[in-house]
Amino acid sequence: MSQPRQPAIFFGHGSPMNALGGVHADGWRALGEAVGKPRGVLMISAHWETGGLGVTAQERPETIHDFGGFPDELHAMQYPAPGSPELAARVSELTGAVQTTQWGLDHGTWSVLAHVWPEADVPVVQLSLNQRLDARGHYELAKALRPLRDEGVIIAGSGDFVHNLRTWKRSGGDPYEWASHFNEAVKSALIRGDDDALVDWVGLAEDAQMSVPTDEHYLPLLYVAAQRLPGDDVSFFNDVIEGGSISMTGVKIG
Repeated sequence: MSQPRQPAIFFGHGSPMNALGGVHADGWRALGEAVGKPRGVLMISAHWETGGLGVTAQERPETIHDFGGFPDELHAMQYPAPGSPELAARVSELTGAVQTTQWGLDHGTWSVLAHVWPEADVPVVQLSLNQRLDARGHYELAKALRPLRDEGVIIAGSGDFVHNLRTWKRSGGDPYEWASHFNEAVKSALIRGDDDALVDWVGLAEDAQMSVPTDEHYLPLLYVAAQRLPGDDVSFFNDVIEGGSISMTGVKIG
């Protein structure tokens, strides 16, 4: 039975506190209602980095609370979505990823998906960020995942275009100028389909490295950008910067 082509989606996940609700969670919920329920989700999260390439392969992935200093209510949250050994095997076939049961769903995944599909009835598999790859390597690897869109699978990334915790304003406030410029430069490159510019992100805007002091929150975007096919539309959601230096901007391709 043929499957409708699924979109590729990048989520700006921000603070784990978004798992408890709020305006960004509302945006994720609206997105879930718009896209419906796919056969499965392959998520690339900023919060699973490995010295090779791994893919989660268990039937029932654990909800990982990979943070500290947050309310008990957040630590108690569970997102009991099923895994998919079948999808994990397919991802391994396409990419050479090692199947593992030594990870589950980290907060980059479940804090978002708890609102996109609150019934936790869509199978979720995570693909790790291989620390041995540079940005071009991540992008080229991501292209191998393209067949999944026509197999009923949403390819998703979770991170933040702009993620500088050192300059984050706890009390909120306007975005830093460098943060706004980089956020807009990323959006512009996505709209015009300039993936080379996204890969060479240091040249995207002045002070780009203020927005991306470390690249783990940026790299998941490349996995989504690499899925773009002729005729795919690009749209944005939750397009704001919090605390001056954390971009919540999400992207839907297709």
